[in-house]
Amino acid sequence: MYVPSLYHVEYNEDGTVKRYTPKDGAPATVKKRVVLDMDSAYYPDSFPVPMIEVVHSRIAEEVLRGCIRGCRFCQAGFLYRPFREKSIDTIDVQCRALCASTGYDEISLSSLSTSDYSKLNELIDRLHQWTEKDKVSLSLPSLRVDGFSPELMERINSVRKSGLTFAPEAGSQRMRNVINKNVTEEELLHTVNVAFTEGWTRIKLYFMIGLPTETMEDVLAILDRGKKVVYTFSENKEKPRGKAVEVALSAAAFVPKPFTPFQWFGQDTMEALREKQRELTGHVRSRRVSVSYHGAKTSFLEAVFARGDRRLCAVMEKAMELGLHFDGWDDQFDFDKWMQAFDACGLDPAFYATRPRGKDEIFPWDHLDYGVTKDFLWKEWERAHQGFTTPNCREKCANCGASCYKGGLCVEKRPDMV
Repeated sequence: MYVPSLYHVEYNEDGTVKRYTPKDGAPATVKKRVVLDMDSAYYPDSFPVPMIEVVHSRIAEEVLRGCIRGCRFCQAGFLYRPFREKSIDTIDVQCRALCASTGYDEISLSSLSTSDYSKLNELIDRLHQWTEKDKVSLSLPSLRVDGFSPELMERINSVRKSGLTFAPEAGSQRMRNVINKNVTEEELLHTVNVAFTEGWTRIKLYFMIGLPTETMEDVLAILDRGKKVVYTFSENKEKPRGKAVEVALSAAAFVPKPFTPFQWFGQDTMEALREKQRELTGHVRSRRVSVSYHGAKTSFLEAVFARGDRRLCAVMEKAMELGLHFDGWDDQFDFDKWMQAFDACGLDPAFYATRPRGKDEIFPWDHLDYGVTKDFLWKEWERAHQGFTTPNCREKCANCGASCYKGGLCVEKRPDMV
């Protein structure tokens, strides 16, 4: 457990952290604890069922924890290492218990990347032995473009065809290399082609803008991917008859996060993000393609609090005094009042959001040990600028320090894990 009051912080004249000093015998760093055996980890067999309509009106069954991929923007992918899976037997028992106790007719196989479950086809076959009979559908919310096979399609044909969502994250191959999203355009088009053949006509693609080293050409490449998906549908001889394709492109503003290789990156300014958003929406030429994006102001504030230090607590208290609440709702969000709160506390939000960091800067979270080393993250930051990719954990160990697994055994065998 991390107790902030047991750590005294000093700041340099430029506002950066000078040092964290532990008090009262607290350790210099706080190490996270890891449940290695997911089959023995607690999981509920029931939960309260709401009497009103809710967004996630389904059972969520965690099938694995961690991620093998190493996408350089993804905080969860690094924080939740090492990669651990539940057995098929455990997942089956837990799903049956939750269906019996809640009455839900949909199960979401949840994880950071469900298609990376090593025995996904066998798992779905096992669940289908009773879900089809009981009219319970399965949803796979986190499929990767390169993990979507015809064999998998056959197994999830019982899923309601409301649409499929994939996350190429970047429009150009150059940018996908920068962020270590190891998927190609060929894999994306092959995947949507398989989906079209199996009856899907609605595809949503998630992208980010404002990524490190990004150019306007990279931004507009997002539209090119959408156009090629539409073209792929038109060329598919086995597509559903009498239906038109719908391709929704979502472009979120990139927010740098701690414990990632991009923690040294200064977020794009709001002006730069708005320009990219205008270019993106202004070049849509097809009725089959739609574009949506997140507001630059909310993304700016997200970046502030994502990499903030304890001084931001005063800003939050001031914001509350100014009447700010439910800021996730557009009609409640008041950016000017947030700026007023920062001003009242004598803090510049750009210091946290758009300022690039140096290699040796001490971060407000450096005394927290999540396993992945800062040296590894810096090397990944350098590889990003060089456009080099890093293989996933199943292909080759990158020595990140998180005690990853190979053949079910911990490579590094850290003694402090439980």
